[in-house]
Amino acid sequence: MLRTALGALILAMSTSLWAAEPRELTWSELIPPNAPPVVRQMAPMHDLSQLGDTLSESGPGMKQLSPAAPVVKALDGVDVKLPGYIVPLDATDEGRVTEFLLVPYFGACIHVPPPPSNQIVHITTELGVKLDTLYQPFWVEGPLKVEQSTSELADAGYQMSAQKIYPYELPEGE
Repeated sequence: MLRTALGALILAMSTSLWAAEPRELTWSELIPPNAPPVVRQMAPMHDLSQLGDTLSESGPGMKQLSPAAPVVKALDGVDVKLPGYIVPLDATDEGRVTEFLLVPYFGACIHVPPPPSNQIVHITTELGVKLDTLYQPFWVEGPLKVEQSTSELADAGYQMSAQKIYPYELPEGE
């Protein structure tokens, strides 16, 4: 009887420790399986006199592809861990970014058109993160909310109040 009780206690403790780990997500898991594919449309450029407008950040090439893309409602409230690149929205006087968009690839929302809204997470954090370079990917952990938000750069289909933010590093050998 003591052995059974001890085994149950160990199992309960290990299960609660395991449950405390956030669910590691990939960006494709933020897209519902039945979602229609996003078709990237490039405007034909026959008039080279408008090239400067097309390449500017406010030009027609920077319009978000799917600002209301479908989301995975089952992820609402799930504690997750997601890698991505930081697009700053707000920072402290000390240079710590406290609000940003997390995106799956470098340059999204700045140098290239924003991805669909289900590929953008609007992040807020009290501590902020010091960015040495925008080229650095980060892991961001916290409870995911399935809730749309809008910024001057793009619409996001998800939100998160980040509990941890740290540099993404590939495992050795990759």
